[in-house]
Formats: sequence, C-alpha cells, structure tokens
Amino acid sequence: MGKKRYFCIIYHPPQSPKMFSLSILIPTYNSPCLSLVEALARQAGAIADLRYEVIVAEDGSTDTTSLEVNRAIGQLAHCRHIERKVNVGRAAIRNFLAREAQYEYLLFIDSHMSVVRNDYLKRYIELTHPQETLLYGGYTITRTPSEGRGNLRYAYELSCLDNQSAEKRSRQPYSNFHTSNFLVRRDIFLSHPLDERFKHYGYEDVLWGKTIFLAGIPIHHIDNPLGFDHFESNTRFMEKTDEALSTLRTFSSELRGYSRLLNLTDRLSRWHLTPFLRFLYRLTGKAIRRNLIGASPSLTLFKVYKLLRMVS
Repeated sequence: MGKKRYFCIIYHPPQSPKMFSLSILIPTYNSPCLSLVEALARQAGAIADLRYEVIVAEDGSTDTTSLEVNRAIGQLAHCRHIERKVNVGRAAIRNFLAREAQYEYLLFIDSHMSVVRNDYLKRYIELTHPQETLLYGGYTITRTPSEGRGNLRYAYELSCLDNQSAEKRSRQPYSNFHTSNFLVRRDIFLSHPLDERFKHYGYEDVLWGKTIFLAGIPIHHIDNPLGFDHFESNTRFMEKTDEALSTLRTFSSELRGYSRLLNLTDRLSRWHLTPFLRFLYRLTGKAIRRNLIGASPSLTLFKVYKLLRMVS
C-alpha cells in the first residue's frame, strides 16, 4: 500500500478592518454650526471601528447668539468647543486646529456647510488608502433658484457648479482645491501648514494647493460633497470680493499660474490694455457696484467688476 497523505487546511479568521482615527475640524466665525456637528456625530457614531473627535474653534467670534448656540457642542460626546478671543485668520485657525487634533486623519469642514449624504464620513473612510493622503470632496448647492433669487453669491456659486464634479476638478487638481471639505493625513498637514501671512479673506487655499504640488503630494478629487446654503447679502459679498482681490494683488508673485484672474490680467498687461481698463473702472466702477449690491445683480457685470478692480 502507498503511504497515506494527509492534508492540513489552515483556517484564517477574517481580519477586522484597521481602526480608522479621524479628527473632524471646524473653524468658525460668528456662524452657528451645532446642527452640522450633530449630523457629523451621528454618522461617526454609527461607523464601527472609528475613533473620532469633533473640534470646533471660534476664531474670535463676537456674535453672542451664535456663540451661545455653539457652546452646546461641548456637551456632545467626542466633541470640543474652543473659544478663542482673537481673530487670527482663515489660515492660522486651521493650523491651530490641526495641532489640537489627536488622530491620524484630519477632515476640515467650513462651519456654514451642511451634510447632504448619509454616507458622507463612510465614503471618505472607504476611499482613503495609504497612498491617498489628501482627498477633496467638493460641494453642491442646496437652495432652490427661487430661494436664491436676487443673491449675487448664489448666482456666482451656481454658475460654478457645472465644474464641481470630481472628473472636471481632476483636470486641474491643484487649482480646483478648496479648504471647505477635505481630508488629509495629520503628519502631511503639519509638515505643510497653511501660510499664516494670509490674514484676510481669500486665496490661502490656492497657495496651499501650490505648496502641495511643489511637495509632490497628489490631491485626489472625489464626489463627496457638502451642501452650501449660506449666502451672505450682496453688500457683504462685495466687501469680501474686494478683500479677496486685495489679497490676490498682495500675493500675486506667489499665486501666478494658480489664479485664472491673475493670468488674464497679466495677459492684458502684455497687450498694453491696463491703462484703458483703469480708465474704464474710473468711469463705470461705481455704477457697476450699485448694480451688484442691488436687487437684480448681473453675474456678467460681476466678472467685469473683478477684472477692472484687479487692475485699478
């Protein structure tokens, strides 16, 4: 008889997924965000093997109503609410939050955004791999046209929405990045913090996109939007626009190649059209601005205004 042969079957029990650790970071200024935090906490609490925290930091907020609402955040499980008395700006407050965070991944969310997907957090976790250290989810508009009628910010954001798919954003991944909804590994962010010279509104995220590009870190664009439903008055939006244009001029040498508006004004300057545009702004600037802060603002005039204001 031949020798008996024995077969040994080794059973490997299913491996439990690696525990994911996430710090959700929300900078805010005079903006109530309790409902946003509650929605995020509900999703996080329902995900197995997720260690998480939510940290909200007031960047020198002065509105007592929003402060009172947000103080309830500190009573929620795994949540912290930090009141900082001095406004340090959009870059510095995010750097502060990153230093306060304790977990491996950071998810930055603007306080005026809203959760529109039931699997928002789960999708980020599922799409995060060791080689994908930075993901941007995009945004969508949650107001209807009737609700946004007459609001310049609404019209502007709606006009940009067609380019918000991950496919289209990926064509220029570093220019189409915003800090309103992105996930990044903590060590990556701490090694490449936002530039704290950006004290005023605008373009700190654009320069960070350039920083990440020069560091050779890929940005992965995914379709995992938050809702954008906070649209300030036309007057306030124009004030922010002027502030952003001033920031763009101040940092023009560093932002060149990463701003379409700056690229256009450079081209017009080479064509020696800047003096004419300055004259045109002096002639029409006030009238255009009256339209833009009025009840029926023109999106076309808004684009013209930014161009003329940029070279004035």
